[in-house]
Amino acid sequence: MRHMSSSPGHPNELGDFLKARRADLTPREVGLPDNGTSRRVRGLRREEVAQTAAISVDYLTRLEQGRVRASASVLVTLARALRLDDDQRTYLYELAGKVPAGPTRKRAQRVRPAMRRLLDQLTETPALVLGRRMDILAWNAGAAALYTDFAKIPADRRNYLRLLFTDPVMRALHPEWADAARTAVASLRMEAARDPEDPELALLVGELSVQDPDFRTWWASHRVTSSSYGTKHYHHPLVGPLVLDCDTWASPDGSEQRLMVLTAEPGTPSYEALRILASWTAEASPDDSRYERKHGL
Repeated sequence: MRHMSSSPGHPNELGDFLKARRADLTPREVGLPDNGTSRRVRGLRREEVAQTAAISVDYLTRLEQGRVRASASVLVTLARALRLDDDQRTYLYELAGKVPAGPTRKRAQRVRPAMRRLLDQLTETPALVLGRRMDILAWNAGAAALYTDFAKIPADRRNYLRLLFTDPVMRALHPEWADAARTAVASLRMEAARDPEDPELALLVGELSVQDPDFRTWWASHRVTSSSYGTKHYHHPLVGPLVLDCDTWASPDGSEQRLMVLTAEPGTPSYEALRILASWTAEASPDDSRYERKHGL
């Protein structure tokens, strides 16, 4: 039976994740002796993981092949044996079906009124509203000035991850593109575990897997993250280098919408550059109401 590991929701996602994680570890990292001889497989052997997790090799083999369901107690020992961090442990439990599934029917992604007001009021701060699958639902003038003119992109193509991989402007904006893209893929991986049957997610993953070898490699690595803050580096064609703090807040209403805001420390070159971008945007768009209607705000 052939397993399709490039798309979310196939029957052996859990097995792929377990194999990917043990491939990342060495015997020394889990307290096992390493005699220095060459190994036929990268990382830990099944026998070594089974020994560390106190389960049988046969059970681990069947688990990785998708022929048996893991109990909660086995998940605990596997998470410990594979040195999983908090995000990876959450992902493991969701793949194993130990986390309550979300609603099977998804509401249409409509920007919440409170999110609209926040965007309107952030006049010198780039901000985006992200929905499921990292779809870009709305943005303010600062985000358009920083990234690209989202209004020129068809609504069904406005996806942060898709643009990061396929749009030359977005790609050139990131001097550390590989790090930014890898983190974005890890975020989408986390979302895939929460809703593995989402057909739109499967289409997105399939599209990017065909188009980009880096995406294929990073998606197959099963790395996950739920980080909601960090530092982003940009090189803007008009104002040059930017170092911005990125903070993302989840909507409390269960809509799965997130507000992503980019700020700079006052007095820094990045802070002044954002002010310059904001002033240029204001001069180019004197009719704010018309600008907001055009951009779906």
